[in-house]
Amino acid sequence: MAWNEPGNGQRDPWNKNKRGSAGKPGVETALKDLFKRIGRLGGPGGILTIVVAILLAWLLLTSYTVIGTGQVGVVQRFGAYARTVGAGFHLKLPAPIETTQTVATSRVRAMSDQVRMLTREQDIVTVDFNVQYQVADPRKYLFSARDPDGTLNAAAQAAVRAVIGAQAMDDVLTGQSDGNAPAPHLGTLQQQVRDQLQRTLDAYDCGLRVTDVSFQAVTPPQEAKDAFDDVIAARQDRAGLIDQAKANTSQDIPNAKGEASRLAAEAQAYRAERIARAQGEAERFDLILKEYRAAPEVTRRRLWLETMEDILHASNKVIDGSEGRSVISIGGDRGEAQPAANLPVAGAVAQPGNTAGEEAEKGKQP
Repeated sequence: MAWNEPGNGQRDPWNKNKRGSAGKPGVETALKDLFKRIGRLGGPGGILTIVVAILLAWLLLTSYTVIGTGQVGVVQRFGAYARTVGAGFHLKLPAPIETTQTVATSRVRAMSDQVRMLTREQDIVTVDFNVQYQVADPRKYLFSARDPDGTLNAAAQAAVRAVIGAQAMDDVLTGQSDGNAPAPHLGTLQQQVRDQLQRTLDAYDCGLRVTDVSFQAVTPPQEAKDAFDDVIAARQDRAGLIDQAKANTSQDIPNAKGEASRLAAEAQAYRAERIARAQGEAERFDLILKEYRAAPEVTRRRLWLETMEDILHASNKVIDGSEGRSVISIGGDRGEAQPAANLPVAGAVAQPGNTAGEEAEKGKQP
């Protein structure tokens, strides 16, 4: 085969360098391939596009914050406090430049605990208490104390020990004192614990506000529990008797006042009646006196007959007051007719010329 025949190009003595470049790519070819690959990364669907899209999404999603109702947002810039935002939609720098922590300020939190302590008289009591509180300052709550809730728990125990430890056990258990000074009411002790706890939290700068402190149970040692139960039961019985006595007093006093008013009214009525009757008797006496002055004998006789009629109205009697000349019949009920036909009407007086009187006198004569 001739040296310049087509076919195997390796036999061409002038193509020696070309054979080397075809068998092993050069630096220029490698650079071209690298540039082509970088161009493909920037095109649609390339890795660089995906990275850019992820960065844009990250910027959009971390450049705002939404705070719910009853919450506040504490914005931190590189970990340091920046500002406080309220409820709603707010823009901020993307994370991790600025981050937001939400704190529920309207929610009432609760903490319960039990402490065993000595009272003023070196007696042991156990107190179960409950504390309700809210976050008053979110910035102080997040940054001023490492564990604000734990700090509140410790401060509450200290406040309960300080207040209850200054009281006698009888005063704490029963709320009553046998001494001269009255025992503080349980509500007063709870208010004292609340005030002291709030002062301690303000000194610690925790950003918490105590809303309520209540004692769930205050119990004596188990060894003396029965004796204290008896004391409490006795005092409750005494209080019940006192209340019953007050109730009876409040019921008896109005009854007595009503009875007094009734008696006074009856006395006034009796007084008015007696006065009216006396006035009537006086007027009647004046009328009788007037008649007596006009006819003394007739008036005297009439009065005597009315008096005898009043005395003997219940018995049937026949009185002869004129030695047979005049017969007076007094008897039976007033206004009833007498059965005897020959007797005059009750109260009648025989006068000269009176037929009945004359007949009676004739019957008397021998």
